[in-house]
Amino acid sequence: MSSAASIAHSPSRLHAPARGRGKKAEQDVTVTDPTLVKRAVKAAALGNAMEWFDFGVYGYLTATLGHVFFPTASSTAQVLSTLGTFAAAFLVRPIGGAFFGPLGDRIGRQKVLAITMIMMAAGTFAIGLIPSYAAIGVWAPVLLIVARMVQGFSTGGEYGGACTFIAEYAPDKRRGFFGSFLELGTNAGYVAGATLATVLITTLPDDSLYSWGWRIPFLVAGPIGLVGLYVRMKLEETPAFQKLAQEAEAKEKSFPKPKIKEMFVGNAGAMATCIALVLVFNVTDYMLLSYMPTFLSEELNYDATHGTIILIGVMLLMMLVQLPMGMANDRFGHRKVIGGACLGFVLLSVPALLLIQAGSTWAIALGLAGLGLLLVGFTSSMPSTLPALFPTKVRYGSLSVGFNLSVSLFGGTTPLVAAALIAGTGNLMIPAYYMMGAAVVGGVAAWRMRESAGRPLPGSPPAV
Repeated sequence: MSSAASIAHSPSRLHAPARGRGKKAEQDVTVTDPTLVKRAVKAAALGNAMEWFDFGVYGYLTATLGHVFFPTASSTAQVLSTLGTFAAAFLVRPIGGAFFGPLGDRIGRQKVLAITMIMMAAGTFAIGLIPSYAAIGVWAPVLLIVARMVQGFSTGGEYGGACTFIAEYAPDKRRGFFGSFLELGTNAGYVAGATLATVLITTLPDDSLYSWGWRIPFLVAGPIGLVGLYVRMKLEETPAFQKLAQEAEAKEKSFPKPKIKEMFVGNAGAMATCIALVLVFNVTDYMLLSYMPTFLSEELNYDATHGTIILIGVMLLMMLVQLPMGMANDRFGHRKVIGGACLGFVLLSVPALLLIQAGSTWAIALGLAGLGLLLVGFTSSMPSTLPALFPTKVRYGSLSVGFNLSVSLFGGTTPLVAAALIAGTGNLMIPAYYMMGAAVVGGVAAWRMRESAGRPLPGSPPAV
C-alpha cells in the first residue's frame, strides 16, 4: 500500500486542501484524537513524576544519606559527598541520551519509553536495598554510585522521549498547554518525595531513620514503576513517527538509522539553542528544588523541617500556575514567556536570596515563591519548545543528546558547585549570581530562536 493510501485510511490523519498549491492541492493534516492525547500526556507525565520523586527524596534526605553512606566524614564532607554522588549520575546521562534517543528515532518512541521506565524504577528500587557503610564498608557508597548511574543512563532517554511523545501527539495550537503537564508531573513527583521524606524525618527517631526508615521512599519506586510500565505499554506510537514509518514502507526501504553526526552537523544551530535553553532551565530548577533544602539547613542553620514545608508549599503554588502558563505559551508565544522569565531571574535573584537570608518564615517563603513563579516560565515552556527545534527523523535523538549534555554539564552539577563555591568563598549570594548568569545565557537563546508556538513541528504536517 502506498504512503498516501495508508495515511488516508488511518483514523488519525486526513487530506485537507492547501491553498495556492495548484495541482498539489492536497497535503497531510494530523487530526488528533483527544482520548489518545490524554493517555499520552498521562503516561509521559507519570514517568517524569517518578524521576523527580527520586530527586525529591534524595534532595531532602541528603544529610541522612550522608550519615548512612559516609559516616566517617565531617558533616560538611558528608553533604558534599552525597551531592557528589547525586551529580555522578549526570555523567552517564549524555551516554544514555546518545543510546536511547537515536533508538527512539529508529524503533519508535513508545518502545523506548517503556524500557527507560523499567530501568528508572529498578535503579531507584536498588538504592533502597543497599547495605549501609557500617555493614559493608566502602562498597556501600560504591553500590550507591552504580545505582545512581543506572538511573542516570535510563533518565538520559526519558525526558527527551517524553517531550517528543507529547509534542507529536498534541495539536499545534495547544502544544504548550499539553506539554506543561509534563512538568506538572515533575512537581507532583517532587512534592510526593519531599513530603514522604519530611514525614520520615519528623516521625522516626534517628536510629530508626538511619537503619531502615530512609529506605522506604526508594522501595516505593518499584510498584510505581510497574504501574507506569503498564500505562506506557498501552499507548500507540505517535502520528509523526507512524508517518515516517509508512513513508519508508512505501519506498520499500528499511527505516533509516539516525546518526549522531546528523544531529550536530545538520542541526548545529538548533542544538546550540537547545543546550542554552536547557542550561537556564536546569540551573534554576536544581538550584531551587534540589539545593535550597540543603542551603537552608546547612548554610543558614534553618530548621530543616520548616524549610521543607515552605518549599513544598512553593511547589504546590507552582503546580497551580503551571497549566495557565502553558496556555499563555500558546497565546503569546514561547519566546516572550522564556525571555520574560530570564529577565525576571536577572533582576530578582539577588532580592529573593536576600529575603531568604533574612531568616524569618515569611521572608523565606516570599523569596522562594518568587523564584518558583519565575521557574514556571521555563517549566511551562520547555516541553513544547525543545521538540520543535528538531525535525521528526532526529527529534528524539537530538533532543536527548542536547538536553542531557547540558544537564550533565550545568544542571546536575548545580547543587555541588554551589555548595563548593560557598564553602570556598563564604559568600552566601553565590546561588543568586549563578542563576543570573544562567538567565543571561537563556535570554540570548530565547531572543535568537524561531517562534514555534501554534506552528507545525519541523518535518510534520499541521496537527489540528
